[in-house]
Amino acid sequence: MNPLELEDASTPTGPSVGCAAAALPSHARGSHHLALLDETIGAQLSRTVASFPGRDAVVDRTGEGRRWSYAELDARTDALAVGLLELGVAPGDRVGLWAPNSADWVLTQYAAVKIGAILVNINPAYRTHELEYVLAHAGVQVLIAAPVLRNADAAGLIEEVTPRCPSLRHTVLIGGEQWRALLACPDPHGLRRLASVEASLNPDDPVNIQYTSGTTGLPKGATLTHRNILNNGFFTGELLEYTEADRVCLPVPFFHCFGMVMGTIAALSHGACVVIPAAFFDARATLAAVEAERCTSLYGVPTMFIAELADPGFDGFDLTSLRTGIMSGTPCPVEVMRQVIDRMHMARVTICYGMTETSPVACQTRPDDSLGRRVSTVGTAGPHVEIKIVDPETGKTVPRGRQGEFRTRGYSVMRGYWRQPDKTAEAIDADGWMRTGDLAVMDADGYVSITGRIKDLVIRGGENVYPREIEEFLHTHPDILDAQVVGVPDPYYGEEIMAWIRLRGGAAPLGAAELRAYCAGRLAHYKIPRHVAVVDSFPMTASGKVRKVELRERGAALLAGGPGRAA
Repeated sequence: MNPLELEDASTPTGPSVGCAAAALPSHARGSHHLALLDETIGAQLSRTVASFPGRDAVVDRTGEGRRWSYAELDARTDALAVGLLELGVAPGDRVGLWAPNSADWVLTQYAAVKIGAILVNINPAYRTHELEYVLAHAGVQVLIAAPVLRNADAAGLIEEVTPRCPSLRHTVLIGGEQWRALLACPDPHGLRRLASVEASLNPDDPVNIQYTSGTTGLPKGATLTHRNILNNGFFTGELLEYTEADRVCLPVPFFHCFGMVMGTIAALSHGACVVIPAAFFDARATLAAVEAERCTSLYGVPTMFIAELADPGFDGFDLTSLRTGIMSGTPCPVEVMRQVIDRMHMARVTICYGMTETSPVACQTRPDDSLGRRVSTVGTAGPHVEIKIVDPETGKTVPRGRQGEFRTRGYSVMRGYWRQPDKTAEAIDADGWMRTGDLAVMDADGYVSITGRIKDLVIRGGENVYPREIEEFLHTHPDILDAQVVGVPDPYYGEEIMAWIRLRGGAAPLGAAELRAYCAGRLAHYKIPRHVAVVDSFPMTASGKVRKVELRERGAALLAGGPGRAA
């Protein structure tokens, strides 16, 4: 099969897609041909270091131009691990990390796991209210932080919240005097103590807390173990066909599973090199890093790839070293995927789907899947992962081809939400199935298409409308660079469709009437956006996802100026 063929691109959502599909339940298990790794992350790193001591492990282009071999990374993580032990950190203690992407982030990540500390990832975009909540809720004892986060005085913010965070014993600013002291060369006694602590750790110990779902209330701390994230990163890398020869460019944030698990752990568990192009996403810096380091793999959400492709200097970069990568976070428009494959040379790029609570990958496409598979599905169940599609009301598995809620279970499901057993019970049922809240369809071959969020469903006059379908169509307009569709309040229909549009450079103005004329005859009437707002950018989360909640809020406010008015 030609991997560039556009086939299997339609996603059935009706009651049936034929006898063959309907005869099967929407239930599948991933491959078991490789056993799960039954070790800690630190033990796995030691094996990789022994195999590839002189190969590049981390290349940091954020400013200092650091380049560490595996032997150097191991020695530095040992030093920091011993330093943290001497600071009083014990297995199970929480170490907060509030910093942008850098070699120091990777260093702290691996030093913490070596001593059994639970790393608490803190979003660099957080400010005092959110920072205080996470520090207090997780009971962070040691906070490692960058002194400045973009234009924010992180040190000053920490000083402001510290009196209200009783568990916080130490704050260490990266690059400061105490940080340098922690990295001092450890003595033999310190290394023996570290070895003793490492030997006492168990793969099922919690090792990471990631706060998630803050848009619908206070964030919940998904608690992940060595087994969760080591295996998820390793098997993601296996499906990407990683070897020690790969060089993986990671412009995605490390505080999120995309960067930390699918990124650093996937690469380092295979002896590959992690390349950090910038502290925060920068399209030009990413392209330059790929060229300079001859990267073979590149990660991003669709908006990142769109920005890279739209960079005025794109054609001047040599990206021929690329072959694969991951696109995740939100569905990829067909035309964007075509350009990623053709212009960025990523013929074997894969799509991943999951959530923080599942470590995160539950499904992944394969490198030789057709273009159609990669834009219409999120692939099949990952190794050692079980998935099913159920009726959200009854919990019963639906036939293949029928829409329902995506659920998953297996090694990758989190231990639970930190100190929130009630929320854990709501998310994970008695049989260990994680309720994702995502609507999905499974086809006859086990490929899954995500059709929307149960809560993101737009109901217009009794008609169910899924924004993704409209967004895909709007990407076919020659002047539209990107599109996001949300529901906004309407006195007659209950909800109406609003499209937020980013135009290509030099495009003529585009209003609601022009867009509706383009959609007429191509989309059902109730799917055609009534309101249009043209903007230069979308509000984004720090992990690169569009904040649709904010778009809905802004849309409702904008409508005070009249229906269809462009912003």
